[in-house]
Amino acid sequence: SPHPRPRYARCTAPPPRPPHHARSLPARPHPPHDAMAQQGLAAPLLDADGKALTRDLEAARTAFSSGDAIASRAAHQLSAGGAVGKATEAHEEGGGSIKAVVFGGLDGILTSFAIVAGAVGANLSPAAILAMGISNVLADALSMGAGEYLSSRAYENYVRKEHDREKWELENYPEGEVIEMIELFERRGMSREDAEVVITRMAKYKQFFIDLMMREELSLPVPSDEGPMEAVREGVIMFSAFALFGMIPVGGFVVVPVLLPSLDQHALFLIACAITALALFLLGAYKAKFHDKLYIRSGFETMLLGGVCAAVAFVVGRSVAHLAGASELFAEP
Repeated sequence: SPHPRPRYARCTAPPPRPPHHARSLPARPHPPHDAMAQQGLAAPLLDADGKALTRDLEAARTAFSSGDAIASRAAHQLSAGGAVGKATEAHEEGGGSIKAVVFGGLDGILTSFAIVAGAVGANLSPAAILAMGISNVLADALSMGAGEYLSSRAYENYVRKEHDREKWELENYPEGEVIEMIELFERRGMSREDAEVVITRMAKYKQFFIDLMMREELSLPVPSDEGPMEAVREGVIMFSAFALFGMIPVGGFVVVPVLLPSLDQHALFLIACAITALALFLLGAYKAKFHDKLYIRSGFETMLLGGVCAAVAFVVGRSVAHLAGASELFAEP
């Protein structure tokens, strides 16, 4: 041949070296199928004891907030020894009750302080303000606690009934449930072939598949193991948060006069405003603990919201007092 083919050496050039951060991360083996089958869909990265697997949850949240992809990869590394590791940071225990604490606390503060501000605007006596505040806070706390218990109990019963229905349908007509999930995944963008492979594989694990249907098909959570006690706990948390935070504005009319008996009603109201503002700020900062970690911004946001509500109550109370004073209906005989 006039153009002979070149002869290449048997050895080849070494592959390019990966970046340093990629070399520092070990390969992540897939967990065995039996371990995956034991995971509930409500907590896909939790083991049977409720411990997070294969990641540092707090570090993962921090990495997400800062947009640091390298830190996010490091947060998902396995523990030393190569086996599936436990997270160094456990899940926030109060996260499940954050809604009841924030809602009950915020409602309690704003309700009681609105009463105080309206009563002061109407020129009522400190004794009347104290009686109205305490009675209203306790009555509203009981109402909120009972309402939270009844609503949580009704929702839990509904979720459990739907869970039992899905379980019964899977036992009596598994082919139909599998087809439903295949079509659901197909509508969400997965090809028919891939959906059949994925759903057929997951359907081998009965409890896992039932939980999957609850989440994906019905958009419902997996029923809690606590049963009715969870509704009781939510009701108690709502009552306690409302009563505790609701007593803060009223407490200024009880504690402060004992410590400083020379203060007049105007000074007591200003002290109650300051105490309430501080409580609102702390409640907002507590809320940020489970969200974006922006404690100061969340605190001021909550404090501003409470200030607007209090201002409205004060103006309404003062206006009603002036109207009542100018009306013959409320004139003294």
